[in-house]
Amino acid sequence: MLKQNLQFKLSQKLSPQQIQLMKLIQLPTQAFEQRLLEEMNENPALETGKDEEEIFEKDEFDNNDEYDDYEGSENIDAEDINIDEYLSNDETPDYKTQSNNYSDDDDDRESPLSAPVSFHQDLINQLNTFILNDSDREIAEFLVGSIDDMGYIRRTIQDIVDDMAFTQGIYTDEKTVEKVLHIVHELEPSGVGARDLQECLLLQLKHKTPTEYVALAINIIENQFDAFTKKHYDKLLQKYSVSQEQLKKTIEEIEKLNPKPGGAFTGNNKMTEHVVPDFAIRIIDGELELTLNGRNAPSLHVSKDYQEMLQTYKDSRDKSHSQKDAVQFIKQKLDSAKWFIDAIKQRQETLFVTMNAIMHFQEEFFLDGEETSMKPMILKDIADMVGLDISTVSRVANSKYVDTPYGTKLIKEFFSEAMKNDQGEDVSTLEIKKILQNVIEAEDKHKPLPDDQLADILKEKGYPIARRTIAKYREQLDIPVARMRKKM
Repeated sequence: MLKQNLQFKLSQKLSPQQIQLMKLIQLPTQAFEQRLLEEMNENPALETGKDEEEIFEKDEFDNNDEYDDYEGSENIDAEDINIDEYLSNDETPDYKTQSNNYSDDDDDRESPLSAPVSFHQDLINQLNTFILNDSDREIAEFLVGSIDDMGYIRRTIQDIVDDMAFTQGIYTDEKTVEKVLHIVHELEPSGVGARDLQECLLLQLKHKTPTEYVALAINIIENQFDAFTKKHYDKLLQKYSVSQEQLKKTIEEIEKLNPKPGGAFTGNNKMTEHVVPDFAIRIIDGELELTLNGRNAPSLHVSKDYQEMLQTYKDSRDKSHSQKDAVQFIKQKLDSAKWFIDAIKQRQETLFVTMNAIMHFQEEFFLDGEETSMKPMILKDIADMVGLDISTVSRVANSKYVDTPYGTKLIKEFFSEAMKNDQGEDVSTLEIKKILQNVIEAEDKHKPLPDDQLADILKEKGYPIARRTIAKYREQLDIPVARMRKKM
């Protein structure tokens, strides 16, 4: 039996413009500049500069209803377009009447860049000092090309033999490759071309001046590597029948070695990440002052040529079909430019009000710089203060940096959960982690504190925390277990 019924359902759907706005908010300064360039390349109606006339009046940007029609604007007949809406006699652009809430770091600061020799090119240059036949040289260059940025060859000899045969047409055997690899191991920095950490340390030790402690270190790495890495010092003392002082000096020799020889190359041409702060906080006369990086506030306007084209169309008596098509195209580009300019303004406002709320919430920290002064703060706290969605606050916090008097920090680092101390007061988990770190730094490294003892110490300091929570915080701080912190 068939039945019909009527069902009402309420659902929310983000428009393409809202989705684009969220993406703009999420972008940090450098990525935003790239997005701005892309939009200007795609939309010839959009221009930047401070001396051009604004085409749209400010109240036009506040009418968000027009964006709902933007998707279907290509279907609007040219006769239905109100040209006057796209023309303005306002000779004072609204950006000239805005207050300056932006920092002055939008000026390009050029610095000289060096053109260093790459890590791999340096190794090739060193190979040129060896007398090799053509076949061995080809193998050596292939091996150097297989070295990663840390200085290791992460492949088996058999894989290398097969790869050379298939990709280079070089036919050889494992014995020959092994022989040439020994030549690669003579290159600097010492340890380069190793296939694992054990071989890397051995290569470096064998390049050192032979001494009693170097010889013992070679023996330990070669035959008792597992015991050494797990810091079973009692086993090593018994195995080699040496004193604690002798073992201590031997371990010091090993600790001087570099586990990542490629990373030590000063000419390595890996790109260095430069963080561009999105905000700056300064203390002026005891008060906090927040500024948004000026590169987030470009002066945008619509091309004057597009205004003139519309004016020409309006004044024309005979409107051809091609002119109507042109006007329709212009309208689409103007609508797109209008939305993008408004989206940038909304982005600026969202960034500023969100960071301003974070600054005032953590005012005590920004005034004294003590991490223990940070209050427990979650996304909802800020979202409630500024009247924005939690996801919007998250987008601001996860990808933005702020320049403070105490260094440049990722905004999400200011967020933390709350825990109760023995007084029943809410304290930030950041504060607890800092105290835990201080306790571990001050411990006797000959007898490092296990997690249960660390829990007892923090409990004495007024922070009743379970041992498993201590272990979690320790891992988050990238601090190893007690046995791995032990020193001779």
